[in-house]
Amino acid sequence: MTDEVIGLFPVPLQRSTGVLPPALVHALVDHFSTRALQPNNSSDALAHTRMLQPSDSPLLVQAAALITPKVVEFGRLLFGENLGWAIKEMWVNVLDTGGRQAMHNHANSFASGVVYLTETDDSARTVFMKSPGGLDFALKNDHAGVVTGPYNAEKWVSPLPRPGDLMLFPSYLMHAVPPNAGARRISLAFNAIPTRLESWGYTLSFNA
Repeated sequence: MTDEVIGLFPVPLQRSTGVLPPALVHALVDHFSTRALQPNNSSDALAHTRMLQPSDSPLLVQAAALITPKVVEFGRLLFGENLGWAIKEMWVNVLDTGGRQAMHNHANSFASGVVYLTETDDSARTVFMKSPGGLDFALKNDHAGVVTGPYNAEKWVSPLPRPGDLMLFPSYLMHAVPPNAGARRISLAFNAIPTRLESWGYTLSFNA
C-alpha cells in the first residue's frame, strides 16, 4: 500500500536569468529612469513611464527581441503549443526607498513579465498571491503551529533577482512589491498576447 500526493493544475511561473546583457540593462536604466514621471496611485515613492511600444525606442526593440523567445516558451506552458506572440506594451517602474506596489494583476493580456534592471533589496522581492475569493475553504487553519507548504500557502516570495533577470507569469496572477527598504529599484514590465487562439473551428486573432 502506498500513498501518493498529486499536485493538480499548477500555475506556471518562469524565471530566466541573464536574459538582457549588462550593456543593454545599463542603457535602459540611463534612458528611462528620468522618464518615469507618472505617479503611482498607492505609493508616492513609486513612479512609472507612460505605456510604451517596443517601436518607441531602439533599446526596447533590442529588449523585446531577447524577451519574446522566452514568452514563446512560456506560452507553450499556458496553451499547449508554440504560438506567435507580440509584446503589447512595456513600461519602466522606478521604486525609491519606502515605495511599494499594491497587489494587482494585468488586464487585457495573457502573459506578463518583469525584467529587473537594478539590484533588488531583499525587502522588495516580488510577491505572488492567490486570488482573493478563490476556491479555498471558508474557514482557515491559521496559527503558530501550522507548517506552510505549497497547498496551504497564500503567497510566494520570488528569489532575489539580478539585473537582467526575467520573471514571466500568467497575467491573471496577483502580485505585489512590499515596501522597499533598500536603494532605488528599477524594472521593465510588459504584457504580451498571442497572435491567435483556436477552439474547435473558431479562431481569435489579436493585433498588438
